[in-house]
Amino acid sequence: MAWSIAEVARMSKVTSRTLRHYDEIGLLPPAWIGSNGHRYYEEADLLRLQQILLMRELDLGLREIQAVLDSQLDQVAVLRAHHQRLLAERDRLETLARTVGRTIAELEEGKGKGHMAKINKPENLFEGFQAPSEAEAEAEVRERWPQAWEQSRQAVEAMTSEDTERWQREVTAQMIRMAEFMVAGTPVSDPAVQAEVDANYQGICRFWTPTAAAYKGVGQTYVDDPQMRANFDKIADGLAVYQRDAMTVYADARLS
Repeated sequence: MAWSIAEVARMSKVTSRTLRHYDEIGLLPPAWIGSNGHRYYEEADLLRLQQILLMRELDLGLREIQAVLDSQLDQVAVLRAHHQRLLAERDRLETLARTVGRTIAELEEGKGKGHMAKINKPENLFEGFQAPSEAEAEAEVRERWPQAWEQSRQAVEAMTSEDTERWQREVTAQMIRMAEFMVAGTPVSDPAVQAEVDANYQGICRFWTPTAAAYKGVGQTYVDDPQMRANFDKIADGLAVYQRDAMTVYADARLS
C-alpha cells in the first residue's frame, strides 16, 4: 500500500513543501514517483518520517538525523531511547506544573495578609526546573581549565565556516560510531573502541593538549553537564557515560 504526498502531509501535519525538501536532501525519498510526477510513500517511509519527527522534537538537526538513520544502529533501540527521553521530559513537565500550582496556591493563601504563606520546604520552589544553562557550563569549563579554554577559543575563532562544518560532521560521525559499539555491547576497552577514542583525543589536540587528568575531566564533563550529556544521549541513551568510561580507559593506558 502506498500514500500520496498529499495524504502523508495530511496524516503527519508536515507540509508537502517540507516533504519535497526531505526528498531533495536525501533524508526521506519517496518509495516511487508516479507517471504524473507525484511522490508516493510506503509503510517503511512513514516509519522513517516518524523517526525524523521524533528526533526533530529532540532538537536534532537534519544532518544529525540523517546520520543516525543511515547508520547501522538498531532502530528499535534508537526508538526505545527516544521513548525514554520523552517519558523523562513528560515527568519533568508534570513536576514543573505541580511546582507552579503549589506556588499559586501559596500566593493565593497569602493574599490579604500582605505576604506569601510560609514555605515549609523552599527547595520546592525550584522542583522541575532545568539544570544550569550552557553559558554557565562554559564558565565552569573556563574556571577549571583557563589556559586550555583560551587556546581552544583562539583555535575555534581561526576556523573558517567550512572548517567548522567539517569538524561538526566529524564529531557527529564519531558519536554515531561510538553509539554503534555501545548498542552492540562492545566493552570500552576493546581496541576498536579505543581507536575511536584516540580519534577523539587527536581531535581535541587540534585545540589544546589535555593531560590524562584533564582528558578524564573532559569525559566527566560530558556526563555532568546537562547540555553536553543531552548532545550525546540524543544519539543513543547512555552514550555520554559510555564515552566517558572509554576516555578514562584511554587516559589511564595512553596518557598516564
